[in-house]
Amino acid sequence: MDFSHSDKVKDLQARLKQFMAGHVYPAEPVYAAEVQENRRRGNPWVPTKVVEELKTKARAAGLWNLFLPESDYGAGLTNVEYAPLCEIMGRSFIGPESFNCSAPDTGNMEVLVRYGSEAQKKAWLEPLLAGEIRSAFAMTEPDVASSDATNIQASIARDGDHYVINGRKWWTSGGPDPRCRILIFMGKTDAANPDRHRQQSMVLVPMDTPGVKYIRHLPVFGYDDAPHGHGEFDFVNVRVPVSNVLLGEGCGFEIAQGRLGPGRIHHCMRLIGQAERALEAMCQRATRRVAFGKAVADRTVTQERIANARILIDQARLLVLHAAWKMDVGGNKAAKKEIAMIKVAAPIMACQVIDWAMQVHGGGGVSDDFGLAFAYAQARTLRFADGPDEVHRNQIAKLELAEVAPRRR
Repeated sequence: MDFSHSDKVKDLQARLKQFMAGHVYPAEPVYAAEVQENRRRGNPWVPTKVVEELKTKARAAGLWNLFLPESDYGAGLTNVEYAPLCEIMGRSFIGPESFNCSAPDTGNMEVLVRYGSEAQKKAWLEPLLAGEIRSAFAMTEPDVASSDATNIQASIARDGDHYVINGRKWWTSGGPDPRCRILIFMGKTDAANPDRHRQQSMVLVPMDTPGVKYIRHLPVFGYDDAPHGHGEFDFVNVRVPVSNVLLGEGCGFEIAQGRLGPGRIHHCMRLIGQAERALEAMCQRATRRVAFGKAVADRTVTQERIANARILIDQARLLVLHAAWKMDVGGNKAAKKEIAMIKVAAPIMACQVIDWAMQVHGGGGVSDDFGLAFAYAQARTLRFADGPDEVHRNQIAKLELAEVAPRRR
C-alpha cells in the first residue's frame, strides 16, 4: 500500500485549498445570512445565490465531479486519490455542494452510472452531473427498524406497464430542497420471495409524480439544514413506468450495498476534514484565551486533548485510506469489512474531537458563532446514516469470526 499522492492529486489539492480559502470560507457567513434572510421572509427552502455562484466558479476552475472512480463521467481519480480531496471539501459545510460532490447526489449518481439504463442516465444522471438538479434517496421508514433493510414495508406493485408505489419514508435527505427533481425509492416487489434479499427493488420516482406527498421536514438537533434538509414523505398510489426500475426487480438490496459503500467512505472522508478544522479552531482558541492567569493552551488537560485529537484524526485517516485502497484493488464488496470499520471509527472520532473543541470554546462552543455545534450535529447524525454503529460492528464481528471459525474446530 502506497498512500503517497501523485502529481495530479497534489495539483488538485493545491487548487482546492486555494479555492476554499479564496471563495468557500469567505462565503460561509454570506450563506448563513442568506438562509437567515430567507427564513425571516417565511421560506428558508430557497436555494442560496452564493452557493450557486460557487458552483459556477468551481466548474470553471475544473474542480467539478471529482468522485466517480472507474467512470468516464468523473475526473478519473481512484478512491485513494479522491480521499484527500474529499477531506478538503469536507472542511466546510458548503464545500461539497460547491464542487458537486455532496450527498446524497454523489451516491445517487454512482447508482445511475453503475445500474442505470441509457435512458435513465440521459434523463437524470446528466442534469445531476451538470449540477442543474438535486436528488434524494428514499429508503428509511418510520414504522420499522430500517437498519435491517429487509424490514422495509413499502410496496412496489406491478400493474401492466407501470409500478404502483405505496409507503411512508422519512429521513429522505434532500427531499425538501426545491431543486430535488428525482428520488430513488426502495420498496418490495416480491414480499413472498423466500430469499429476503431478493424481495426489494429500487425505482426512480420524479418528485412531481402525483401521489408523492411531502409531510414535513425533520430537524437535526434543532437544525433544519435548509435549503437542503431531511423530509418525511408519503407515497400514495404513485404510478411510474416499469422502465424506471433500476437493474431489475429483486435487485434493490444489491444496489443498496453497491451504493452505500462509496457513500459511507465519502462521509468519513468529509468528517476527517471537519475534525481537522475543529482541531485548528481548538488550538487557535486555546492560545488566545487566558484563564486563571494562564493561557488555556498551557493547561496540560488542553495539551492532552490536542495530542489525542491529532492521534485520533490520523488513525481515522489511515483507516479511510486503507478502505479506499481495498475498494480500488478488490472492489466495494471486497472492502466491506474495512468500510464498516471506518463507518464506525470516523464519526466517533469526529464527535470526540469536535466535543473537545467545543469545550475549549466554552459557552461559545455550543452557540452558532463558531460552527462547532452544527458540525457536532452533523457528525453525530452520521452514527445513524447509512447504517448505525451497531450494525457495522455486528458485521465486522461476523467477518472476524468467519475467518477464525475453521481454526476453532
